[in-house]
Amino acid sequence: MEQRGMWWDPSPSLSVLFINTCKQDSKDIDQKMKFGKEMRTQMVEEWRDAHVNYNLLKSILKDLLHFRESVKPPPPRFRRTVSLYRSFSGLSNRYTHHRHQDSSLHQDNDRVILVNHVQQDGMEEYETELLMSSDEGAEYEKVFFKRLDLEFNKVNLFYKTKVEEMMSEAASLDKQMETLISMRIIVEKPSYGSDKRPNNSDYFSTKFASSKDALGDVSNSGNYHMDVTIEDAKSGEITQNPDSILVRPKKYNRRALSEKWNGLVIEKVPIENFKKVEINITPETPHSTIKAFLMDPKNKDLHLTRQGLKKTEKLLRRAFIEFHLKLLILKNYRALNLLAFSKIMKKYDKIAERHVSRSYLVMVDRSYLGSFEEVIRLLERVEATFIKHFANSNRAKGMRALRLQAKKENYKITFSLGFFTGCVLALLMALSILIHARKILNNHGGAQYMENIFPLYSMFGFIILHMLMYAANLYFWRCFRVNYPFIFGFKQGSELGYREVLLLSNGLTVLSLASVVSNLYMKMNPETKDYQALTELIPLGLFIFILLLLSCPLNIVFRSSRFFLLRSVWRCISAPLYKVSLVDFFLMDQLTSQVQAIRTLEYYICYYDGSGDFRHRKNSCSSSEVYTSFFFILGVIPYWGRFVQCLRRLYEEKDSMQGYNALKYFSTIIAVVTRTAFTLQKQMSWMVMAQLSSAIATIISTYWDIVIDWGLLQRHSRNRWLRDRLLIPHKSIYFGAMALNIILRFAWLQSVLDFKIPRIHGKALVAIVAYLEILRRGLWNFFRLENEHLNNVGKYRAFKSVPLPFQYDDEGVDDKDDS
Repeated sequence: MEQRGMWWDPSPSLSVLFINTCKQDSKDIDQKMKFGKEMRTQMVEEWRDAHVNYNLLKSILKDLLHFRESVKPPPPRFRRTVSLYRSFSGLSNRYTHHRHQDSSLHQDNDRVILVNHVQQDGMEEYETELLMSSDEGAEYEKVFFKRLDLEFNKVNLFYKTKVEEMMSEAASLDKQMETLISMRIIVEKPSYGSDKRPNNSDYFSTKFASSKDALGDVSNSGNYHMDVTIEDAKSGEITQNPDSILVRPKKYNRRALSEKWNGLVIEKVPIENFKKVEINITPETPHSTIKAFLMDPKNKDLHLTRQGLKKTEKLLRRAFIEFHLKLLILKNYRALNLLAFSKIMKKYDKIAERHVSRSYLVMVDRSYLGSFEEVIRLLERVEATFIKHFANSNRAKGMRALRLQAKKENYKITFSLGFFTGCVLALLMALSILIHARKILNNHGGAQYMENIFPLYSMFGFIILHMLMYAANLYFWRCFRVNYPFIFGFKQGSELGYREVLLLSNGLTVLSLASVVSNLYMKMNPETKDYQALTELIPLGLFIFILLLLSCPLNIVFRSSRFFLLRSVWRCISAPLYKVSLVDFFLMDQLTSQVQAIRTLEYYICYYDGSGDFRHRKNSCSSSEVYTSFFFILGVIPYWGRFVQCLRRLYEEKDSMQGYNALKYFSTIIAVVTRTAFTLQKQMSWMVMAQLSSAIATIISTYWDIVIDWGLLQRHSRNRWLRDRLLIPHKSIYFGAMALNIILRFAWLQSVLDFKIPRIHGKALVAIVAYLEILRRGLWNFFRLENEHLNNVGKYRAFKSVPLPFQYDDEGVDDKDDS
């Protein structure tokens, strides 16, 4: 252990000048919002614990302020017998005297603190010693500096660790680009240098000439290989450009370079050396999954084709975008914490009436956090490399791909939301008046309507309620700072907020209610006892309209979000042929709560094209064997999808918890099958099997919801029977949510016990049970994503894991991003 004391020179330095500039830039912000709240809004939530705890340091200074105010003598008062001139004259003399005292105090306070630089086991730490420990309130100042040192050492160590990770990943990307450039040259210009290359050679590497006559001042160690664009490879004009990510080359002799293949030497590499480079693309599509399953796992040779080049460029482009985001966040992390230390030291000077902030900030400036600015330079080189290789040297296009797009608030959304909300209220009033005026529910036509038409419209009710619950989830996730765009993998700036989802749900509600009102308003022909075909086709027309709008290629009604939903639905349907992501199994969990809506799709087909007579509002779907068979199948499909998703994750991740999760869904499949069989056949044997299987599945699912998905019921946590970290400050909400989840889980009792409620139709009762399941799913969504977010916070997981396209045998491990 090495320890040395340092008297810090209070002269201005780089970090002090930078912090003073930040102070001027944030002056307007501080007038509206305190810095603690502003810092909370700007920090990356997953790195929250790695930032300086500004509020804690501020609370310690408040204690110091209260102590000094309690021991501070009251200010002297002027006597009325003294003239006004003498009073101000004496005040001016006292003010001059205090100015001299403050000046001398400032000179003495240059030696108020002593910062010790400690190195132990390769760890660099700083300890601040308060020299004037005999002053009043020194105990509070010691506590403050002790906590300040802990916070600074934490931030400094975290920043150093992340910088080392970034430099290591930059070296890996540099190696990946070397392979990509070689692949580009072979694929785009196979005849380039054919007279210089060996015959039957599948691969050659590109390295810049290292002789002094060719490179001039360039050292032998400089292999600057991230400089060949697609256009260069096609034209054969391959030139060196000092845009390497890691190393900034010195000046070189361009004329000498052009004399030797423009600075490139075609190095002959045997075919067996090329086999050391393997493709490292995870099977994510049905074709690649089946191909990877059938082919030899050792056959991962890099196929030098345009298709293979396109795939590798796409993967490496994603890796560069994510790496640029990491550097940008790390840069902002450094600037925000430097500003926080400046702010808190400024408050200390004001409260303690000392002048030591500049001395302490000089130490901050000389530390790793304040002095190491390689991240900024690395950020610039990554941008230059990305623009050259992935944007065809178009800077505007490249920066649009790299920079985060801020989401713009649109006043039209708020106006439209209010308009559609008013329309919904008006249609609800009209529907209520129409039902009571015509006494629809009290005659034979009412029962016929509930039996045939109500199931058609109930599907829209299921969808609307689910959208409303999702909008509520988005609102509360935003309130409690849950980073749902990162968790779901939404493109920055294109994700829907709760206002947009409410707008869509209200628009669908207006269309549905208008259709219902039009159906109820139309009367039956008393002679033929049939209804107008146009009015009876309104539910089908509404359903087709929604499908067309959902798949519309025009850039209207949030096209990017619609296509994202369609792709996710297709991945769920094609499970397990796609690699399972969080958004895939999260969406499939939503579909398990929409079983009744999925079965309604079958009823649409049966009613309008099969056993139904929509003109007379009659159907015989329940007596059809085909309808009954598909009724079983459609009820099982969502749970089967989750079952095979768990098996896919068990195969890839080797996680035993996925096996247990698959067993949970398999028990639910058995419960759904037995309940459906009892609903259709009403036999005692089916009722016993349905009760037993449903009870087992419900107990397992309830335990999994609360303990695994929500992470609650931890006996030894700081919050008894909850978990260590909670976003909601009121613990009673968690216990209430657990109780409500258990109650709603037993909604299946209605289908097994087959109990009736007076004056409520059986179809309406089935819909009510489905609505309760959707409410339970909305409750589950919030706490499931809260637990996922807190897991990311605990592991400082703020970035996506993007696999790199190439794997090198000499490394022994895959080149992956583990940040």
